[in-house]
Amino acid sequence: GGREVGGLSNMLPAHRDLLNPAHREEVQAFWGGTKISDKPGFSATEMFQALADGCMKAIWIVTTNPMVSLPDLNMVEKGLQNAKFVVVQDISNRSDTVKYADVVLPAAAWAEKDSVFTNSERRITLLPKIVDAPGEALDDTEIIIKFAQKMGFADSFNYLNNSEIYDEHCRSTKGTNIDISSLSYDILKEKRSIQWPFFDVRDSMLDVRSGESQKSDIEHRTSNIEPRTSNLKLRNATFIF
Repeated sequence: GGREVGGLSNMLPAHRDLLNPAHREEVQAFWGGTKISDKPGFSATEMFQALADGCMKAIWIVTTNPMVSLPDLNMVEKGLQNAKFVVVQDISNRSDTVKYADVVLPAAAWAEKDSVFTNSERRITLLPKIVDAPGEALDDTEIIIKFAQKMGFADSFNYLNNSEIYDEHCRSTKGTNIDISSLSYDILKEKRSIQWPFFDVRDSMLDVRSGESQKSDIEHRTSNIEPRTSNLKLRNATFIF
């Protein structure tokens, strides 16, 4: 999931490479705003080294517990102790990282929000909200949206719900090897789950092996995919992953 949305310091959304000028231009054109830097940020482990060295001053930790999950716990602790400001956004006050936080943001758990999950066979499933979050806990996206609005970016963060955020993500994948530009919450509710790629082949089809665009007479995938199957039912096409 993180790689799909560009959640790594050297990646952009939809498996795009930050170091690829064409990929940066695509994302810049899609999002607008300022020019995207060609310099990768720190990796997860490098961030705590940078905090320890004083190269990084602050950190906002969301949905992870680095005091348990990262390999060098001594370095993580040193980095958190040296940081000027630490924000921890988590569902539990028992997280080992919480004691180093200057600010703790209570987040909603998976059953307390609408979300989308992708497993290792490229299968995407909608996880609907089941119960309300307790106390002041909020969905992670709602916390980030409120913060962005307070920072003066209300026009760019005016989403009404998670479905609208997912629609934007789906549009950003168009033409890539993870193209899900025809996907939406409504389709996921109907199909229960689908495998990517998932797009309107009346435009064109992307050869996921070479990245070259091809013509295809394959029918629109939404009429051809059955839930909980391991094969894409595509006529006259072969996909190799």
